[in-house]
Amino acid sequence: MSNLYERLAALDSCAVSDALDLLGLRGATWGIRPLWEGAKVSGRVMTVKVKPVGLALAKEHLGVQAIMQAHPGDVIVVDHGGRLDVSAWGGLLALSAKTRGVRGVVVDGACRDLDEYRALGFPVFARGGVPITARGRIMQEAVNVEVECAGVAVAPGDWVVADGSGVVFIPQARAEEVVAAAERIASREAAIADAIRRGVPPDRAFGGYEGMLRGEDDQR
Repeated sequence: MSNLYERLAALDSCAVSDALDLLGLRGATWGIRPLWEGAKVSGRVMTVKVKPVGLALAKEHLGVQAIMQAHPGDVIVVDHGGRLDVSAWGGLLALSAKTRGVRGVVVDGACRDLDEYRALGFPVFARGGVPITARGRIMQEAVNVEVECAGVAVAPGDWVVADGSGVVFIPQARAEEVVAAAERIASREAAIADAIRRGVPPDRAFGGYEGMLRGEDDQR
């Protein structure tokens, strides 16, 4: 398991997205961005699902259960339904999560305290920032259940890679296969980049690349 953590940390979201395409899997999202420049995170998924407050008010702060149940190296994924008008994560939660070994957070919606994430060096990915509190507006519905994030079904134990290009999820049952494919893609791209730097013309440097991404044998 630790090896998979290390292998994912060496990959970017684009190589993983290409690997998912190659294998006919869905997992890449759009619209969720890092909230400070240079943020990157990968790890196992722990989930939180939130909902609007109804007649019953929240009895505990959303996210706390997930932080308590998470294992070191986990990434908390919050299903906030894409809402931008209210925060589903904040600075104190980020501090608590970091102290317990959580690697980062992905929110399908808005969160607040963006400056605090940057100061902590804690990666948070979301659709945007908003100062409006969750209190009296939304509450935690469930923890450690299957959720939806930007149209992708995400289950506890799945894997995630998030960086400047966006957020990509990997189904737990296919993780080894996806990571191996992403590593092959990343290795080929590194070889192409090296060839370009050595002055190889692009038509030669890119030879066979598109076929590889389609799963065809490299005829170059």
